[in-house]
Amino acid sequence: MRTPAPDSRPVALTIAGSDSGGGAGIQADLATMAAHGVFGTSAITAVTAQNTRGVASSYVLPVAEIEAQLEAVTDDFAVGAAKTGMLATTDVIETVADAAREFEFPLVVDPVMVATSGDPLLESEAERAYERLLGEATLATPNADEAEVLSDIAVVDRESAREAGEAILETGVDAVLVKGGHVPGERVRDVLVTGDTVHAFEHARVGTDATHGSGCALAAAIAARLAKGESFEPAVQGATDFLARAVRYHYDVGEGHGAVNHMAPLRNEAARELTAEEVQAVVDRFVEADVSGLVPEVGMNVVGATPYAESVAETAAVEGRITRTLSGVQPNRGVRFGASSHVARFLLSAREFVPELRFAVNCRFDADVEAALESLEWPLAEYDRGDEPDDVKETEGNTMGWGARQAFAGREDPPVAIVDRGEVGKEALVKLVAADPEALADRTLALEAEVAE
Repeated sequence: MRTPAPDSRPVALTIAGSDSGGGAGIQADLATMAAHGVFGTSAITAVTAQNTRGVASSYVLPVAEIEAQLEAVTDDFAVGAAKTGMLATTDVIETVADAAREFEFPLVVDPVMVATSGDPLLESEAERAYERLLGEATLATPNADEAEVLSDIAVVDRESAREAGEAILETGVDAVLVKGGHVPGERVRDVLVTGDTVHAFEHARVGTDATHGSGCALAAAIAARLAKGESFEPAVQGATDFLARAVRYHYDVGEGHGAVNHMAPLRNEAARELTAEEVQAVVDRFVEADVSGLVPEVGMNVVGATPYAESVAETAAVEGRITRTLSGVQPNRGVRFGASSHVARFLLSAREFVPELRFAVNCRFDADVEAALESLEWPLAEYDRGDEPDDVKETEGNTMGWGARQAFAGREDPPVAIVDRGEVGKEALVKLVAADPEALADRTLALEAEVAE
C-alpha cells in the first residue's frame, strides 16, 4: 500500500447555470478555477440547452435544490471566495442573497442578464432583485449593457463607466468592475470603481467573435485569485490578463464563434520547459554544423516562444547570444527565458499576423546571403529602416514591431525570411522564422550550405 500524498488547495464556489456547450456557466467557471490551481465547487441554478450558436432552452432548478447545494458546499468546504453567474429568476436571486448574508468570504457577482449570443438569460422582473444581492457582494462585474440596466447610465467611455460604477456602488457592493468588451474601440478598457479609487485595466482588442463565456471566466478568475489570498486590485489585474489570453487563443469548436480557452495560460506555463529544450536542440545543431558563416557581428540568437506567448518573458533564448570562436560557434551561456530582446520582440510581433510562428533566428546579411536566399526561392520580405517613422524610432523597442508589420501585414503567403538592410550604426540582418524548431534549424542549415557553395 502506498502512502497518500494529498494536495491541499484553496476552494472557490460558483453559483451559476450549466452550459451544455461547455463554453460558459458552471463548466467555464470550474475550468477557470482549475487553471488557477483552485478546487472548484458548485451550486447549479439552471440547466440550459445551448451551444456556440445560442441558447435553445433553459430550466431553472427548484429553489430548495439550490439551497441544498449551497448548504452542502459551505457546510463542508473552507470556501475562500464565491462568484455568481446565471441566476435567472427573482426567487433564485433572493435565495442567493439570503445565503450570501452568511458568507464569511468574498462574493463576486456577475449580473448575467444576456448571453454573448444575445439570448436573454434573466426574466425582466428579476433585474431589480439584483440590487439586494449586490448589497451582500464584494465585487460586481457588469458589462456595459448590464451596467446600464443597473444604473440607467449608458456606458460609452471611461467617464461614463465611472459614473455607472459609482451609481451601482449605491446598492452597497464594495466595488464595481464595469467591463468594456461591448464598448467599441481598438482597446478594451475595464474600469474598476471603489469608494475611494477608479482604476482602468486596458488590453488591445482581439479581432474575434469567439467570446462565449468570457464574462463567466473573468468573474471566476477573480474569485479564484481572491480564494488564493490575492489582494483586490492584483486579483482583478491578473484576471483581466488571463481573459485577454484566453480570448486571443480561443477554442475553435462548434459551428458558431467558438469559446474562450480557459486552459491557455496553464498550457502555456506547462510548455516552458519543452520550449527551452527545443531552443537548446536548435543551438546544438548549429554548434555541430558550425554555422559561423551566418553569425552576424552582433551575435546570433535563437528564440522560441511558448504556444500562447504574449511577452518577451515567455520566450526562451541564448543568454549572451551565439558567437564565433576559433573552433566554431558557441553559445556564451545557457538558454533562459527573457534572454532575447530584439529577436524576441520581432517574433512576438510576427505572431500577431501568423500566430503559429514560434521560432526565429537572426543571421548575417550581405551580398552572398542575398544571393543564397534568391537561390533557395523562399517567400521573402524586407523592410527599410529609412522608412521608419520618427515617432517609432524615438520609442525604445518599437522598431521590431514596425518591421514585422512591414514584412507580414497584408501578405497571403507569409515570408520565412525577412531582410533588414540596416542603417548607419545598425547591422544588416536577415531573420528566419518557423512554426517548429526542426523547420527553423533546417532552413538555417540550408542557407548556410547555399552560402558556402
